[in-house]
Amino acid sequence: MAEEHVGLPENARRVLNPGEKYEPLIKCSEIVPEVTLRSVFLGIMMCIIFSGAIAYLTLKTGNGLEAAIPISILAVGSSYLFKRRSTLLENVNIIAIGSTSGIITGGAVFVLPALYVMGLDSYTNLFQLFFIPFLGSVLGVMLLIPLRRYFVADMHGKFPFPEGTATTEVLIAGKKGGKDAIVLLYAMLIGGVYDLFAMTLRGWREVFTTETIDSFSVITNKFKAVFSTDTGAAITGIGYLVGIEFASMMAAGGLLANFVLVPMIAFFGDLNGGTAFASMGAYDIYAKFARMIGIGGIFMAGIIAIIKFLPIIYKSTVQGLADVIRSGSKHKGEAIERCERDIPMILVVPITIIVLAVTWFYFKTSILTGQANPALLAAIGLASTFLLAFLFNSVSAYAIATIGTTPISGMTMLTLLITIILMSKAGIVGKEGMVATLLVGGVVCTALSMSGSLITQLKISYWLGATPKKIEYANIFGSIIASIVTAGVMIILAKVYGFAPSPEHAHPLPAPQANAMAAVIGSFMTTGAPWFLYAIGGVISILMELIGISPLAFALGLYLPLEINFPMLVGATVSWLVVKSAGKDDKLRAKFNERGTLVASGLIAGGALMGVVTALIKWGEMEKGWHILPDLANDGYWGNWLGLGMLILLCAYIFFDARRVRE
Repeated sequence: MAEEHVGLPENARRVLNPGEKYEPLIKCSEIVPEVTLRSVFLGIMMCIIFSGAIAYLTLKTGNGLEAAIPISILAVGSSYLFKRRSTLLENVNIIAIGSTSGIITGGAVFVLPALYVMGLDSYTNLFQLFFIPFLGSVLGVMLLIPLRRYFVADMHGKFPFPEGTATTEVLIAGKKGGKDAIVLLYAMLIGGVYDLFAMTLRGWREVFTTETIDSFSVITNKFKAVFSTDTGAAITGIGYLVGIEFASMMAAGGLLANFVLVPMIAFFGDLNGGTAFASMGAYDIYAKFARMIGIGGIFMAGIIAIIKFLPIIYKSTVQGLADVIRSGSKHKGEAIERCERDIPMILVVPITIIVLAVTWFYFKTSILTGQANPALLAAIGLASTFLLAFLFNSVSAYAIATIGTTPISGMTMLTLLITIILMSKAGIVGKEGMVATLLVGGVVCTALSMSGSLITQLKISYWLGATPKKIEYANIFGSIIASIVTAGVMIILAKVYGFAPSPEHAHPLPAPQANAMAAVIGSFMTTGAPWFLYAIGGVISILMELIGISPLAFALGLYLPLEINFPMLVGATVSWLVVKSAGKDDKLRAKFNERGTLVASGLIAGGALMGVVTALIKWGEMEKGWHILPDLANDGYWGNWLGLGMLILLCAYIFFDARRVRE
């Protein structure tokens, strides 16, 4: 039966009346192409492209890119390349496969680069970097299936699903989506070329800083106060999407760290005639002291989030499992509608057991084989993995369903803390204990990332009438591809850029979450942890919570270099100005915001992809002695000012292009 491209039913986003039933856009009785050669091929291509881009972006900024919306735009636009237009459900399958790029990246690069940060890379390899996130993603799918009906059907109209709503609107927009794909593609081209000149060819300085300006020398050298901002397209685009509220909180944390904490540490540290801080640069003081305060803040922000979500853990888990039992009794002996078909529980249980058994065997044979009782230690790691993934599973799904973001970093840090304590009590310490703990964290983090993303896809399938089982299998299939690509990109980026300062990598990728994970583990496994600084960060997060500021956003600002979080504020300010320029016309505001989101998404994707391509080229130059790209070497004094000027031009482009819509 042919599809009709109409809007969602009137009751798609409101609470249903007693006895009322929601009928999806494509009726459950209709048979519409879903999993086709076209949708699988396009899904794989999206998965490969976005896996590399998001991995680079997350390691550089600490903020990943939600792939569902740009993939949905490209899916709709690409259907014009075929004689037969893609069906809505084919596009949903493309999203299901392609979106695993963000899922796997969000799980893997938050944790596993800590192996490199801690000098444990000899304990890891390509297979391990693939295997851990893949196991986590499958576990996440299995754990979410019993909760699907609770979140998407029983709570219909009570959860806003912001990302799912935006993605669904793109899919049902039809022809408008095709035009939007063109906007996205040329913005990607602009972002890629812009970042190529800034990062690789050194046409201008990638980071504008007052450190190189003579008139700021007193402030820089005496007071240790340095302003810096990245001039890249990708980070500015992220700021546009993050919005003024969240970006302001992050920038406030960064400004506090660089213009209050660092100068205070330098001043009071040398009050008694010492010269240690006087001889240190501002960045060194920040990295050794202020950043540690940020780690404590991130950790406490995670604990606060878990405490706030405890009632949801109980409610969603108990009601979800009870609904599975009731549903099984209700449908016993009768056919289940296409729109209600999950991977059956008769498969969910054994698949979960197999995943857990493989995880236990891997822990036992890969890391703990030299320990006195590897089977017991592997069982402890497995128990931590399953219980914590199960506990936080509904938290991640609920957070995505309500606000569109999930505190994965905080939950993973809590996982690492609990696991490291259990490992220490069991007698495993040193490098083996650190590696085992990180592997547990990698599985849990990916499982939670999968729970958050998959619940959005399942809500989209509920609105449109896709088959849940096919979405669930598509995510497992896509996870294989995304895990391979992410693992390969991670290894290349570790070799080319590094994730922590070293003689080989003076300016590494920040990898903020991984560095924070490494610091937490190192504190427990070694002596001399800066507990006082961690405590200050924890107190700051509590204060932020009390005054209504997101403690995680503020703590990330403390932890990330100012050059990373300040350009996000720049991009967010452009977004605010774009919306304000529409006046009080709500429809025009919506149009401006929609086009600006497309432009920003394109800049992010283009800049991130260029970062991966550049890393591949540099890796080839290092390994083979090639000389592929020229070096303009214009990153000195004038290149510094040119970088600031290019950032202003970039912002002007975003502003004016976002307003190129018919009023």
